[in-house]
Amino acid sequence: MTAETALENASDKDKSDQDKSDKGKNEYLTPKGAHHKVTWMNDGGQAADIDVIAEWIVLRKKERPAAEIFHTYYRMAEAKGRRPLSFVFNGGPGASSAYLHVGGLSPRRVLFKPDGNLEPPPVRLVNNPESWIAFTDLVFVDPVGTGFSRIIESEKKPDDKEKPDPAKTVEEKEFFALNRDLESLGEFIERFLSKYRLWDVPVTIIGESYGGFRTAKLARRLQETHGVGLSAAIAISPALEWALLNENDYDVLRSMDTFCTMALAATFHGRSRVYPVNTPVEDQRSGIETFATRELAHSFLVGTAHDPDEQRQVFSRAADFLGLPEDLVRLAHGRVPFWRFARELLKSEQKILGVYDATITGIDPFPDRENHEGPDPTFVGIDRVFASAINHVLRVEIGLESERRYELLSLAVNRAWKRDEQRHALEGPAGATDDLRFAMSMNPDMKVLIAHGYYDMITPYFSSERLVEQMKLLPQQRDKLYIRHFSGGHMFYTWDQSRRAFRDWARSFYV
Repeated sequence: MTAETALENASDKDKSDQDKSDKGKNEYLTPKGAHHKVTWMNDGGQAADIDVIAEWIVLRKKERPAAEIFHTYYRMAEAKGRRPLSFVFNGGPGASSAYLHVGGLSPRRVLFKPDGNLEPPPVRLVNNPESWIAFTDLVFVDPVGTGFSRIIESEKKPDDKEKPDPAKTVEEKEFFALNRDLESLGEFIERFLSKYRLWDVPVTIIGESYGGFRTAKLARRLQETHGVGLSAAIAISPALEWALLNENDYDVLRSMDTFCTMALAATFHGRSRVYPVNTPVEDQRSGIETFATRELAHSFLVGTAHDPDEQRQVFSRAADFLGLPEDLVRLAHGRVPFWRFARELLKSEQKILGVYDATITGIDPFPDRENHEGPDPTFVGIDRVFASAINHVLRVEIGLESERRYELLSLAVNRAWKRDEQRHALEGPAGATDDLRFAMSMNPDMKVLIAHGYYDMITPYFSSERLVEQMKLLPQQRDKLYIRHFSGGHMFYTWDQSRRAFRDWARSFYV
């Protein structure tokens, strides 16, 4: 029996068992998935056959279908031995897995320019020699409300005379919450491992952005609640602590972290008055980070109690690092918001920087208006690219037949997101670093990888650098945690050089 036949039989049996279980309980039937085989070429020019299964797994609540999670499973056909398995998800909340799926990890990827800029339409898909399929099987997971994953509506219908209560939205939005989301992903991973009988393979979880937050939380939850031992947890551009996401006049840490990224971006664009253009990032970091954590952080901390002459010197130096007018930096008391920096740095050229990758620029269509009303060059433009690419891969190349709309990034899910833990009103913002520390204590052999793009102003690299140094890890634990950053922004893997370097770095931990 071939691996492909075994997979099909397992899938058919699971589907049959599911249909029997659901009969008489719910008339709802999950759509049929698709099985396919693709040929992938590695960077040595060698061809390999890859089995692909795109389908749904049903989650249950009180033994009734509650939701279905869509996923795409890539595995090496006719593989010898038990290969490692990696579960991959993005963030948002409300983002599908399409970004990591066709952005850099799967056997097929979107063609970007070498520096991560968009190619002109239409979108082009190419073989991805840097795919992680070379060293791990891959499961790209779309959380409920994203991709093709959906909540299964209740059979109960309101009486014709009964008016629906607009306040009763808890059931519909049940999965759009911090804790319930983690529960659903844990249940999915359990069911997947059982369906394909893979409880004995090395398991890694990989998450990007809010998915990095999920990764840190799941590193504990999977082992503590679901009995899934992890070989590694990989966080890509993670937002580990929510307290670090919002800038304000009373903040020290977020403004300090973002400053480091903005200073690197100023050098990249030739506007820094401290470093000449093309100065290697590593040569800049020491000076930028030392200034940010000492003089600048002290100025943020003491505010107007700062000695006026010292404060003037600090703001002047900050302006030199950022390549901005000194008056602008002084007016902001050194706390230049990333969105203002993005608009001001190249304002003389009527250009604006992308907030997710400050190396990428776009035209500001309304340069004379007080507020920015144009598109962000790293956010709006990628929608058409990834939406086209994932729909083509799933519907054309893999052959999935579904009338559903693929939710690339659901703002409805994002707006509905809530915290559903039992907590006091005065408790602080959610964080995942404690969960990661807990998980590393539970499993001292688990490797943790954290990666950022240097030019990401949304989740700055220096936030994770600081958090790692605050985790109070023993030397043997610290030896299992690896942190590295790459050229590019939030999705640094769209840069050719960074995608290859990231693949090579990650592969060394799978051996």
